[in-house]
Amino acid sequence: MKFFIDTANLDQIKEAQELGVLDGVTTNPSLMAKEGITGKDNILKHYVDICNIVDGDVSAEVVSTDFAGMVKEGEELAELHEQIVVKVPMIKDGVKALKYFSDNGIRTNCTLVFSPGQALLAAKAGANYVSPFLGRLDDISTDGLNLISEIRLIYDNYGFETQILAASIRHTMHVIDCAKLGADVMTGPLSSIDGLLKHPLTDIGLAKFLEDYAKGNS
Repeated sequence: MKFFIDTANLDQIKEAQELGVLDGVTTNPSLMAKEGITGKDNILKHYVDICNIVDGDVSAEVVSTDFAGMVKEGEELAELHEQIVVKVPMIKDGVKALKYFSDNGIRTNCTLVFSPGQALLAAKAGANYVSPFLGRLDDISTDGLNLISEIRLIYDNYGFETQILAASIRHTMHVIDCAKLGADVMTGPLSSIDGLLKHPLTDIGLAKFLEDYAKGNS
Protein backbone atom coordinates (compact mmCIF):
# COMPACT_ATOMS: atom_id res chain seq x y z
CA MET A 1 0.00 0.00 0.00
CA LYS A 2 1.22 3.49 -0.90
CA PHE A 3 1.04 6.25 1.72
CA PHE A 4 0.02 9.72 0.53
CA ILE A 5 -0.46 12.70 2.83
CA ASP A 6 -3.51 14.87 2.24
CA THR A 7 -2.35 18.42 2.91
CA ALA A 8 -0.80 21.55 1.44
CA ASN A 9 1.27 22.19 4.58
CA LEU A 10 4.93 22.01 3.58
CA ASP A 11 6.16 21.32 7.12
CA GLN A 12 3.88 18.31 7.47
CA ILE A 13 4.90 17.05 4.04
CA LYS A 14 8.58 17.35 5.00
CA GLU A 15 7.95 15.50 8.27
CA ALA A 16 6.19 12.67 6.46
CA GLN A 17 8.94 12.52 3.83
CA GLU A 18 11.62 12.32 6.52
CA LEU A 19 9.82 9.34 8.07
CA GLY A 20 10.80 7.45 4.93
CA VAL A 21 7.41 5.95 4.05
CA LEU A 22 5.78 8.73 2.02
CA ASP A 23 4.83 7.91 -1.56
CA GLY A 24 3.00 11.05 -2.60
CA VAL A 25 0.71 13.98 -1.78
CA THR A 26 -2.88 14.90 -2.51
CA THR A 27 -4.20 18.45 -2.32
CA ASN A 28 -7.38 20.32 -3.14
CA PRO A 29 -8.57 23.96 -3.18
CA SER A 30 -9.79 23.69 0.42
CA LEU A 31 -6.38 22.54 1.65
CA MET A 32 -4.67 25.33 -0.28
CA ALA A 33 -7.01 27.90 1.24
CA LYS A 34 -6.37 26.46 4.72
CA GLU A 35 -2.68 27.28 4.29
CA GLY A 36 -3.45 30.77 2.97
CA ILE A 37 -2.29 29.93 -0.55
CA THR A 38 -4.37 32.10 -2.88
CA GLY A 39 -3.98 33.47 -6.38
CA LYS A 40 -3.21 31.32 -9.42
CA ASP A 41 0.52 32.01 -9.55
CA ASN A 42 0.97 31.29 -5.83
CA ILE A 43 -1.01 28.05 -6.09
CA LEU A 44 1.00 26.84 -9.09
CA LYS A 45 4.26 27.68 -7.32
CA HIS A 46 3.09 25.80 -4.23
CA TYR A 47 2.49 22.67 -6.29
CA VAL A 48 6.07 22.85 -7.55
CA ASP A 49 7.34 23.39 -4.00
CA ILE A 50 5.54 20.21 -2.95
CA CYS A 51 7.01 18.27 -5.88
CA ASN A 52 10.48 19.39 -4.82
CA ILE A 53 9.97 17.83 -1.38
CA VAL A 54 8.52 14.42 -2.26
CA ASP A 55 9.63 11.73 -4.68
CA GLY A 56 6.19 10.50 -5.73
CA ASP A 57 2.98 11.68 -7.34
CA VAL A 58 1.36 14.99 -6.37
CA SER A 59 -2.34 15.40 -7.17
CA ALA A 60 -3.25 18.91 -8.28
CA GLU A 61 -6.94 19.67 -8.72
CA VAL A 62 -8.67 21.56 -11.50
CA VAL A 63 -11.38 24.03 -10.46
CA SER A 64 -13.24 24.26 -13.78
CA THR A 65 -16.40 22.19 -14.19
CA ASP A 66 -16.66 22.25 -17.99
CA PHE A 67 -14.69 20.05 -20.37
CA ALA A 68 -12.75 22.82 -22.12
CA GLY A 69 -11.84 24.48 -18.84
CA MET A 70 -10.67 21.23 -17.25
CA VAL A 71 -8.54 20.38 -20.27
CA LYS A 72 -6.91 23.81 -20.27
CA GLU A 73 -6.20 23.73 -16.53
CA GLY A 74 -5.10 20.11 -16.57
CA GLU A 75 -2.59 20.65 -19.36
CA GLU A 76 -1.17 23.64 -17.52
CA LEU A 77 -0.87 21.68 -14.28
CA ALA A 78 0.76 18.70 -16.01
CA GLU A 79 3.41 20.99 -17.51
CA LEU A 80 4.44 22.22 -14.06
CA HIS A 81 6.30 19.08 -13.07
CA GLU A 82 6.55 15.42 -14.12
CA GLN A 83 5.20 14.31 -10.72
CA ILE A 84 1.89 16.15 -11.15
CA VAL A 85 -1.27 14.05 -11.44
CA VAL A 86 -4.31 16.04 -12.57
CA LYS A 87 -7.23 15.72 -10.17
CA VAL A 88 -10.60 15.73 -11.95
CA PRO A 89 -14.09 15.65 -10.36
CA MET A 90 -16.52 12.81 -11.01
CA ILE A 91 -19.00 14.67 -13.22
CA LYS A 92 -19.98 14.07 -16.85
CA ASP A 93 -17.49 16.57 -18.29
CA GLY A 94 -14.95 15.22 -15.81
CA VAL A 95 -15.27 11.74 -17.32
CA LYS A 96 -14.78 13.25 -20.78
CA ALA A 97 -11.69 15.05 -19.51
CA LEU A 98 -10.34 11.83 -17.98
CA LYS A 99 -10.58 10.16 -21.38
CA TYR A 100 -8.92 13.12 -23.10
CA PHE A 101 -6.06 13.18 -20.62
CA SER A 102 -5.62 9.41 -20.84
CA ASP A 103 -5.42 9.57 -24.64
CA ASN A 104 -2.83 12.35 -24.39
CA GLY A 105 -0.51 10.82 -21.79
CA ILE A 106 -1.54 13.00 -18.84
CA ARG A 107 -2.01 11.10 -15.59
CA THR A 108 -5.21 11.64 -13.63
CA ASN A 109 -6.89 11.16 -10.27
CA CYS A 110 -10.70 11.05 -10.35
CA THR A 111 -11.92 12.67 -7.14
CA LEU A 112 -15.21 12.90 -5.21
CA VAL A 113 -16.17 9.29 -5.90
CA PHE A 114 -18.94 7.91 -3.70
CA SER A 115 -20.30 4.88 -5.57
CA PRO A 116 -19.04 1.74 -7.38
CA GLY A 117 -20.67 2.99 -10.58
CA GLN A 118 -18.69 6.21 -10.49
CA ALA A 119 -15.48 4.23 -9.90
CA LEU A 120 -16.30 1.98 -12.86
CA LEU A 121 -16.79 5.00 -15.14
CA ALA A 122 -13.48 6.50 -14.00
CA ALA A 123 -11.62 3.28 -14.76
CA LYS A 124 -13.29 2.94 -18.16
CA ALA A 125 -12.22 6.50 -18.98
CA GLY A 126 -8.60 5.65 -18.14
CA ALA A 127 -8.07 7.32 -14.77
CA ASN A 128 -4.78 6.38 -13.11
CA TYR A 129 -6.26 6.82 -9.65
CA VAL A 130 -9.80 6.83 -8.32
CA SER A 131 -10.48 8.52 -4.98
CA PRO A 132 -13.44 7.11 -3.03
CA PHE A 133 -14.13 9.38 -0.05
CA LEU A 134 -14.81 6.80 2.63
CA GLY A 135 -14.61 9.21 5.58
CA ARG A 136 -17.32 11.45 4.17
CA LEU A 137 -19.56 8.41 3.72
CA ASP A 138 -18.93 7.41 7.33
CA ASP A 139 -19.92 10.95 8.31
CA ILE A 140 -23.44 10.34 6.98
CA SER A 141 -23.78 6.88 8.57
CA THR A 142 -22.89 4.99 5.38
CA ASP A 143 -20.21 2.28 5.32
CA GLY A 144 -17.29 3.87 3.48
CA LEU A 145 -15.16 0.75 3.76
CA ASN A 146 -17.80 -1.26 1.92
CA LEU A 147 -17.30 1.07 -1.05
CA ILE A 148 -13.58 0.27 -1.08
CA SER A 149 -14.40 -3.44 -1.04
CA GLU A 150 -16.90 -3.14 -3.91
CA ILE A 151 -14.49 -1.17 -6.08
CA ARG A 152 -11.71 -3.68 -5.41
CA LEU A 153 -13.99 -6.54 -6.53
CA ILE A 154 -15.05 -4.74 -9.71
CA TYR A 155 -11.54 -3.75 -10.67
CA ASP A 156 -10.21 -7.25 -10.03
CA ASN A 157 -13.05 -8.79 -12.05
CA TYR A 158 -12.02 -6.90 -15.17
CA GLY A 159 -8.33 -6.27 -14.66
CA PHE A 160 -8.58 -2.47 -14.46
CA GLU A 161 -5.21 -0.91 -13.72
CA THR A 162 -6.72 2.17 -12.06
CA GLN A 163 -5.39 2.41 -8.52
CA ILE A 164 -7.84 2.71 -5.64
CA LEU A 165 -6.79 5.74 -3.62
CA ALA A 166 -8.72 5.59 -0.35
CA ALA A 167 -9.40 9.24 0.45
CA SER A 168 -10.96 11.17 3.30
CA ILE A 169 -9.10 8.93 5.74
CA ARG A 170 -10.01 10.02 9.25
CA HIS A 171 -7.83 7.91 11.53
CA THR A 172 -5.34 5.05 11.81
CA MET A 173 -7.92 2.24 11.78
CA HIS A 174 -9.13 3.49 8.40
CA VAL A 175 -5.59 2.90 7.14
CA ILE A 176 -5.48 -0.65 8.53
CA ASP A 177 -8.95 -1.53 7.23
CA CYS A 178 -8.16 -0.19 3.76
CA ALA A 179 -4.95 -2.21 3.70
CA LYS A 180 -6.94 -5.35 4.57
CA LEU A 181 -9.37 -4.64 1.74
CA GLY A 182 -6.61 -4.15 -0.81
CA ALA A 183 -6.71 -0.41 -1.45
CA ASP A 184 -3.64 0.53 -3.51
CA VAL A 185 -3.14 3.90 -1.81
CA MET A 186 -4.34 5.77 1.26
CA THR A 187 -4.32 9.49 1.68
CA GLY A 188 -4.97 11.19 4.98
CA PRO A 189 -3.59 13.55 7.59
CA LEU A 190 -0.14 13.05 9.07
CA SER A 191 -1.80 11.89 12.30
CA SER A 192 -3.25 8.84 10.55
CA ILE A 193 0.27 7.73 9.58
CA ASP A 194 1.89 8.64 12.89
CA GLY A 195 -0.81 6.64 14.65
CA LEU A 196 0.55 3.45 13.12
CA LEU A 197 3.68 3.90 15.23
CA LYS A 198 1.88 3.79 18.53
CA HIS A 199 1.27 0.85 20.85
CA PRO A 200 1.42 0.91 24.66
CA LEU A 201 3.30 -2.40 24.81
CA THR A 202 6.03 -0.93 22.61
CA ASP A 203 6.43 1.96 25.06
CA ILE A 204 6.40 -0.36 28.07
CA GLY A 205 8.87 -2.77 26.49
CA LEU A 206 11.29 -0.04 25.48
CA ALA A 207 11.17 1.51 28.94
CA LYS A 208 11.92 -1.89 30.48
CA PHE A 209 14.85 -2.55 28.11
CA LEU A 210 16.36 0.84 28.89
CA GLU A 211 15.83 0.35 32.63
CA ASP A 212 17.56 -3.05 32.58
CA TYR A 213 20.41 -1.67 30.48
CA ALA A 214 20.92 1.18 32.94
CA LYS A 215 21.10 -1.23 35.86
CA GLY A 216 23.90 -3.22 34.32
CA ASN A 217 25.83 -0.37 32.71
CA SER A 218 25.65 2.51 35.17
